[in-house]
Amino acid sequence: MDLSNLWQAALGEIELNLSRAAFATWFSGTTILSQEKRTIIIGVPDNFKKTWLEKKYYKIILKALRDINPKISQVQFQISKVNEKNKTTKKDKKEVKKINPKITTRSIFNGVDSETNLNARYQFENFVVGSFNELAHAACQAIINNLGTLYNPFFVYGGVGLGKTHLIQATGNIIAKKHPKKRIKYVTADKFSNQLVSALQRGTINQFKDIYRDNVDVLIIDDVQFISGREKTQIEFFHTFNALYEKNKQIIISSDRPPKAISTLEERLRSRLEGGMVADISLPDLETRIAILKKKAEQKNIIIPEEIIEYIAQSIKQNIRELEGAFNKVIASHQLNNIPLTKDFAKKTLIKSINIRQKNITPKQVIQAVANFYEVKVNDLIKKSRRKEIAWPRQIAMYLLREELNISFPTIGEKLGGRDHTTVMYAHEKISQEIQNSDSLRQEVDFIKEKIYNK
Repeated sequence: MDLSNLWQAALGEIELNLSRAAFATWFSGTTILSQEKRTIIIGVPDNFKKTWLEKKYYKIILKALRDINPKISQVQFQISKVNEKNKTTKKDKKEVKKINPKITTRSIFNGVDSETNLNARYQFENFVVGSFNELAHAACQAIINNLGTLYNPFFVYGGVGLGKTHLIQATGNIIAKKHPKKRIKYVTADKFSNQLVSALQRGTINQFKDIYRDNVDVLIIDDVQFISGREKTQIEFFHTFNALYEKNKQIIISSDRPPKAISTLEERLRSRLEGGMVADISLPDLETRIAILKKKAEQKNIIIPEEIIEYIAQSIKQNIRELEGAFNKVIASHQLNNIPLTKDFAKKTLIKSINIRQKNITPKQVIQAVANFYEVKVNDLIKKSRRKEIAWPRQIAMYLLREELNISFPTIGEKLGGRDHTTVMYAHEKISQEIQNSDSLRQEVDFIKEKIYNK
């Protein structure tokens, strides 16, 4: 049994039960090192993460593994060391400095370059392009040969798990190959903020500024929405942005929403983010989801029946990461149990994964998500107010309650202040038509869906 596939399948299941931030924080850099009888040994980067996984997520991890292999009865965690081939000795470092004092040593750990922070597994070769992301992909291709001059800044946004990180890191990796002298830095907005706080506490703010303003040719910031509400981080990011922009340094930014939808973002910073190229990544259509799964099967050198690929693609619609997780789970279960790959087998394997979202979603959560997005109060949506800033979000809520939960029109009317079912029918039809004609509205609704399902 391929332990890598087993862990990827388990991670796909675990991700459904956690917030994106928690999953990224605690499960990045983890892997299965070995299996000893009924015990799985999981490698983790450091002791802090090891302790947290043992105390906080042990049961979730064990359950995910047992869903794939019921024979597993225990999980142990072990700090995994850097591969000896990637270690640089003190002697090596001295030799490097003698040759050229400007050259710095760098290492690769878990596929991540210590100097750029880019992960080598993110490449364009395994990035599927479709109508949902072709504009963003084309912009990145153009940027590679026109650094700092064509689309600068480049701002890409889209829901959770749609490939934003893959796209911007693949862009960074290609730039590193084509322009080896360019200094590239990839960082999440959250890490940027934490580094700033640490620099302020230690009195090393000048070194922090030196890293991001004077020693970067291409700055890639992921999940910039996380600086929302962080005043000092926004100020520092604003000045870093200006310093790089004035020198024609390339700036690439990702977010889960467009700049105008990031609440508590300073207006001057929002203006900067909107000043270049803004592109969205929407939900992939069925054909693209099928293409993604076929590409994954090709990479793993696995022959999988067309009907299984179509079943998975039709069942998982909101999230590419979840789509790949479902695929991994089916393959891992097939290899482990030596059961033929059939559509019925895939259904039994994925029944919990497919139903878990719908089972936990309530009308209250849908209404709350709509209220949060449009920055109105839930009570206002329920009251009789006909003000446009309230009526429009209310119609969106009616549409989503019908589309996502399949609630009857009369019940939706009751949930939203006792309105007549004909009012709900009118709202549903109106929003359905608007979505067909308005890309911006479709993006808004997709974003709200992501917030509902990734609570």
